[in-house]
Order: sequence, then structure tokens, then C-alpha cells
Amino acid sequence: MNLTFTPATDADATLLAQLNCQLIIDEQHRNAMTPSELEERMRGWLSRGEYEAVLFHVERQLAGYALFRREPEHVYLRQFFIAEAFRRRGLGRAAITWLRENAWQGTPRVRLEVLIQNERAIAFWRSVGFADYCLTMEMNA
Repeated sequence: MNLTFTPATDADATLLAQLNCQLIIDEQHRNAMTPSELEERMRGWLSRGEYEAVLFHVERQLAGYALFRREPEHVYLRQFFIAEAFRRRGLGRAAITWLRENAWQGTPRVRLEVLIQNERAIAFWRSVGFADYCLTMEMNA
């Protein structure tokens, strides 16, 4: 598997928004933003330098992406997505390894959030070395 990594720019916002739409569906997130709203948000984050993104390709086919922000004491991984056609082949694990060794080199820790009902994602994150840190709770008012 020939896996390559490319830094994304705000010119990739449309593509990233499309992948973000699929991520929202897959993880059953209640985000109700439209594709154009997601694109506008993504373009803003990238153009203002609030977030960085990396695209993952397999044999020149787009396979996924990571969107993250550098904080003083950690990297916050906001979005991580592997397209369904590329899942269960070790690509997610390889992407995390590449990010740790390249994009996040020298960072003491990486943080992310996972929806509690997303058991597959929780299992994946634990399998690549993440551990439970906190549980956010909410109540409908």
C-alpha cells in the first residue's frame, strides 16, 4: 500500500467539507451544518491558521484526513477520517504513526474527543495508544 500525506490548504476546503459530512454521518454526530456551512467553516479555520489538515492518499486516491490544532501543552485532534473503502487495512494506524512522527513530532500529548456511542472509534483510539482521560456529560434542559 503506497500511502502518502499532503498538507491541506484552504483551497482543499470543499474536499475536506465533503469528508467531514461523511464523518458526521458515520459517527452519528448531531451537527446539523450543511455541506456549504462545513466548507465555509473549514476554509476559515485553515485560512486563519487556527487548524492544520493533512490529506491521506493511497495510490493517488484520497483515503482520509486529519484536522488538528496546536495548543501550548498538546495537539487537539478535532477530526480524523478514513473513507469506508480504505478501512480495516491498517491505514488509520499508519496515519496516526505518520502524524506522531512528522506533524506532531515533539508534542508531549495528543487529545481528541469521541462520541460515547461510537464504539468502533473508541476501540480504534485505544488500540493506537490513547487512554481515557475524562468524560463530558450533558443533560437536556
